[in-house]
Amino acid sequence: MLIVAKRVLVGSGRYLKDGAVLIEGDTIRAVGPEEAVVAEARPGTERVAFDGTLLPGLIDAHVHLAFDGGPDPVATLSQSSDESLLADMRKRAEDLLRSGVTTARDLGDRNGLVLRLASEIDEGAAVGPRLVSAGTPLTTPEGHCHFLGGEVAGEEDIRALVRRNVAAGAGVIKAMVTGGGLTKGGPRSWESQFSADDLAVLVEESHAAGLPVAAHAHGTPGITAAVAAGVDTIEHCTWMAGDGFDFQEEVVARIVEKGIAVCPAVSPHWQMLPRFFGEEKAHAMFDLVRRMAEAGVKLIAGTDAGVQRASFDGLVPALSFYAHLGLQNGRILDMATSIAAEALGLGRTTGRIAAGYKADLVVVDGDPLADLNDLSAIRTVICAGRPLEGRA
Repeated sequence: MLIVAKRVLVGSGRYLKDGAVLIEGDTIRAVGPEEAVVAEARPGTERVAFDGTLLPGLIDAHVHLAFDGGPDPVATLSQSSDESLLADMRKRAEDLLRSGVTTARDLGDRNGLVLRLASEIDEGAAVGPRLVSAGTPLTTPEGHCHFLGGEVAGEEDIRALVRRNVAAGAGVIKAMVTGGGLTKGGPRSWESQFSADDLAVLVEESHAAGLPVAAHAHGTPGITAAVAAGVDTIEHCTWMAGDGFDFQEEVVARIVEKGIAVCPAVSPHWQMLPRFFGEEKAHAMFDLVRRMAEAGVKLIAGTDAGVQRASFDGLVPALSFYAHLGLQNGRILDMATSIAAEALGLGRTTGRIAAGYKADLVVVDGDPLADLNDLSAIRTVICAGRPLEGRA
């Protein structure tokens, strides 16, 4: 397939005008001016032209396909059999892909269902993005998301669950370093769950298997412990301290120094947060993300899709949060493509339009570097070289 577009996003905030991309199988073979790329195409290659922008497929770095995004996703989950849940997850995965997401990192699963779904997608039996699954997230007894089956107590349990996830095919290990609001009666969001020694074991075992560690951490002590343990990404990173916040500049400096990526997991309905938390608290939370951005923290895009009020087609609305903070559109697009790919360990595979990379592409009307809302005007989605039916 040969795709010609008015604009092709080939670098950070940089377009190739009137360019073309040649796809062979699931891989990009060539990128460049139309005339040069056409010369490399085999006779009879299908040619498709768009008067819009061709950009890398988007990456949602924080989703939960096992949750339904309703008022009480945990209750819905508990009432679902594995087979009915898997059927619902197939629909959610398709919603992700139709919204332009060609890669998603799932950070909390039950009974390996995301891994089953990922295999179905790879085989063409289901429609959805490339899935990077954490399998069963590690938590403490009765800790945050304990209902997913990942309760561990001590070194032996931690190593055993990490190894089970690795053997099942997980692409990341998820650690519930602090509590969270989704778990009724569990530790508060700012309360730490793991000791420093246990976190060190968890990271050691994961890294020995070649897998990164994603740390769910709201409270400042938990964030600090996760950084010290050497995790690879921090999810949420809200700097909570009881009912307030405790932003630690020296910890932020270590996050930057170590190259740890932070996924704030912004809701698609972030504008509603002042209604739930109050104007003062919500805007204080917004400002903490702005301060991390200004300090040079490697931010990546994610939506926490599946939790309350977080649907699976909400990445583009969530990205508007960063524009609200004053970030440039080019940087925001990088957060949802190349930077996210690197944080997921896929930096040499996807997230860019370049020869040798997977053919994960989105065509939109308009110019998203000028207006981020143009990301919603999707014409075509291609994942691993396969066009999504119904998008043309």
